[in-house]
Amino acid sequence: MRFGINLLNFGPGTTPETLARQASDAAGLGFTFAMISDHIAVTEDVDEVYPAPFYDQFALAAYLAGRNTGLTLGTTVTVIPYRHPLHTARLAANMDRLNDAGFILGAGVGWSRQEYEALGVPFAERGRITDEFLAAIRAAWTRDPCTFHGRYVSFEDVRTAPAPATSPHPPVWIGGDSPAALRRAARLGEGWHPYAPTPATLRAALPVLTAEAERAGRPVPELVPRLRIRITDRVTASDRPLGHGTVGRIREDLVTLAELGASHVLFDTYPGSAGERATAEEDRRTLELLTEKVIDTALGAPR
Repeated sequence: MRFGINLLNFGPGTTPETLARQASDAAGLGFTFAMISDHIAVTEDVDEVYPAPFYDQFALAAYLAGRNTGLTLGTTVTVIPYRHPLHTARLAANMDRLNDAGFILGAGVGWSRQEYEALGVPFAERGRITDEFLAAIRAAWTRDPCTFHGRYVSFEDVRTAPAPATSPHPPVWIGGDSPAALRRAARLGEGWHPYAPTPATLRAALPVLTAEAERAGRPVPELVPRLRIRITDRVTASDRPLGHGTVGRIREDLVTLAELGASHVLFDTYPGSAGERATAEEDRRTLELLTEKVIDTALGAPR
């Protein structure tokens, strides 16, 4: 398994310097990839959870690529309906070219109705838009010139160079754990990227994912979960999200994920609310603890 961190690209005190430090700390600790969150319009509901200032995920990825961190960079997740698919395809392909360690496009439908309204995108149609836009993005990565005709977007003979450096294109990790998200991952993704899953959630979903991939005639997407890390000094319930509990319990979680076939695991130190957010130094100590007491002792695997 490979291990990465979620870069916290938002909130008071966040600056280019603190973001660069997060990435350099991750690389120094041996993590191999870093992912960045997405919001364009920080509406009231978004600000309650992910307060401004909010640094754009693609701009930040380009900034970090220029600093040669050695990390594979990615998005967790790009809200696909927020941008024209040709724009997303070009941004991701450019990033795959600009970053020597490559790029991962995490993809999802988003959750903020207010943000959709601010951007003028129909919230109720976000799933259908996402499916169509992902098909258009994949077409733009592999055809130049590219023609695509759909319900929500159409274009003819658009030049799409430069193509991604990764052949045939960067991996797409599909977020979400709904039935629609599993179908989307099976048809349009290389990875399934659930957030804060429980062991029961994964064990119930993986057979469905396999069946959907077989139905689509595609390889089964890799399991690439994002874990919300919460280290405690007491044993928590068995149905808690993976990544919650004592160091020993989280070590067991990684063994479980290895048994389930996970190829990548993303650690997220953000607790889900601004009021509970730790300091940068506390986050670093958490990552050091995970490195020394969880990853190395659980698996002894490359990170």
